[in-house]
Amino acid sequence: MTSPNEEPTMPDSNRLWNLSANDESIDLRELLSCWDKATVRLQETHESLRKEVARLSDELEVKNRELARKNRLADLGLVASHIAHEVRNGLMPLTLYTGLLKRKVDSDPDTKRIVGKIESGLTVLNTTVDDLLHFTADRQPSQAYVPTSQMIREICEDLAPQFQAQNVQVRLDLTEQEMLLSDKDMLKRAFLNLILNALDVMPDGGILTITSQVNFGHLEIEFADTGCGISHTDVRRIFDPFYSTKSTGTGLGLAIVQRVVEVHQGQVSAMNCPDFGAAFTLMFPMKSLKAAA
Repeated sequence: MTSPNEEPTMPDSNRLWNLSANDESIDLRELLSCWDKATVRLQETHESLRKEVARLSDELEVKNRELARKNRLADLGLVASHIAHEVRNGLMPLTLYTGLLKRKVDSDPDTKRIVGKIESGLTVLNTTVDDLLHFTADRQPSQAYVPTSQMIREICEDLAPQFQAQNVQVRLDLTEQEMLLSDKDMLKRAFLNLILNALDVMPDGGILTITSQVNFGHLEIEFADTGCGISHTDVRRIFDPFYSTKSTGTGLGLAIVQRVVEVHQGQVSAMNCPDFGAAFTLMFPMKSLKAAA
């Protein structure tokens, strides 16, 4: 309190102005700081949205390519199926007559050799028809647990004479703990096609390595050869039906492999090995597996 003789002390106007100016300065700094933070968040959101749009665009492009491919395959399958049935109808009597003729010319080696070549040609043609029918077969796989490792071993045992004739070594490193819920016949066809494909690329010897393991929720089975590998052009088309790098190939072997794997909700990929040769990897989802007893 002030004494009666003292004059009231008045606020210093300069000091009040400075306080007010400081308050405004603080408010302005906070405003600018908030503005900067909001700008950064907007930029981050914009970048995130841009990446998401790019990802969705890529996915849409892939889906459109897959849809177009499936439509082409469906049309191709109808034509191929019709042709295969017609050719098979013609092959049946030809094969029968060739067998009868072969028995009649047993005493003539030259004629018998010619008939044998005709018979071999018919066998190749029948194999092509089988490939066509397997490729065009639009059926769901049967549901039974199949020991994949045992199946691969049995196929290799059946092909042992051919491995020996071509000087091809087989190395197996297979898991024995899982069984795959699958169609046994379709799966065997896919495995056989991959092994025969490896034999085709190693006519003068080599090593076929087959491995299997459970990895990242999938059963992975890899078939690796020491052949000439896959060219950049072939990698993009190697699973296309009727595309073959072999003069005598039907171009359906790997297409059938892909079809079999896809109907089992799996994936197949092809790549060159680090040193030489190629590797084909089949991946089947873990939900289709159970532990072997």
